[in-house]
Amino acid sequence: MDKDLRIIISGGGTGGHIFPAISIANAIKAKRPDAKILFVGALGRMEMQRVPAAGYEIKGLPICGFDRKHLLKNFVVLLKIWESQRKAKKIIKDFKPMAAVGVGGYASGPTLNVCASKGIPCLIQEQNSYAGVTNKLLSKKADKICVAYDGMERFFPVEKIIMTGNPVRQNVLETTISKEEARKQFGLDPEKKTILLVGGSLGARTVNESILQHLDVVENSGVQFIWQTGKYYNTSIMQQLEGKNLPMLKVTDFISDMGAAYKAADLVISRAGASSISEFCLIGKPVILVPSPNVAEDHQTKNAMALVNKDAAMFIKDSEAADKLLQIAVDTVKDEDKINSLSENIKKLGLTNSADVIADEIIKLATR
Repeated sequence: MDKDLRIIISGGGTGGHIFPAISIANAIKAKRPDAKILFVGALGRMEMQRVPAAGYEIKGLPICGFDRKHLLKNFVVLLKIWESQRKAKKIIKDFKPMAAVGVGGYASGPTLNVCASKGIPCLIQEQNSYAGVTNKLLSKKADKICVAYDGMERFFPVEKIIMTGNPVRQNVLETTISKEEARKQFGLDPEKKTILLVGGSLGARTVNESILQHLDVVENSGVQFIWQTGKYYNTSIMQQLEGKNLPMLKVTDFISDMGAAYKAADLVISRAGASSISEFCLIGKPVILVPSPNVAEDHQTKNAMALVNKDAAMFIKDSEAADKLLQIAVDTVKDEDKINSLSENIKKLGLTNSADVIADEIIKLATR
């Protein structure tokens, strides 16, 4: 067995990039405990906290995206790209990786560009059904491209593509408690239909408004709710709920144990990020998707439609959610046939062992 396996994993910016990256790192370490893994992220972004919390070292690049509205500001962006390229060369020279992994996000661009120029094998992982700009550019230099959706030859050379699915958080798959126990954990009635609303770690304004504008529906629905508001919105929401007696509504800014939250829910309302969708597929969870309109190339709508076209999820436009979402969710969760059908269809789309398959490909590249 080769000694001193050294792998760089680069990218981030959102949980949708970071969670798969950490899952891949964990899978590499499980197979090769001797592996040395270094992350490269963007300074000031979420990965600079999340990766060390998961037990891995990370180096930061001063990279950021182009400002499409204020073109003059892009001179600074170009300087940051040049500086990031310079720093990436130093990191790679010092660490001497045997393979590099890009998971999307700003930092993966300069990191994998430098690695490819030095003949270091590169693998990219594209989570979404519509490829990101960085991954499209890197695909020409990558040796392998791991994807989670059909039809990705629209963006990438077909001979490099491997269908692996997206790695997901382990605590989502490893939850062993029952639905009733999970509901009790959230202080809810173990027998009542339950809807979980999540808008990502920062929250989703539209999802939150769909509840706030229809508290009467919440009160009279006969359904109970777990509502993750996101940290950004929580203080304002708690002030608006002050003095209201709504025992069927459990409000929190952040849920650390998503495995228990999914287990408690009969139906989930969520944005359409690729990592979340992969989790719903693997656990067979019925979901109403409300794609964020504030993402590149409207890729969340494309993610959602890949499921909707197979009757594996429901979809409501962000612009219509505040008016329609809550009543549709309440009607759906009471429709046993609909819930069962959504669950069966979404589970057919789940790809298991994604992190293990990707880790095997990386180790092959590093030791070839």
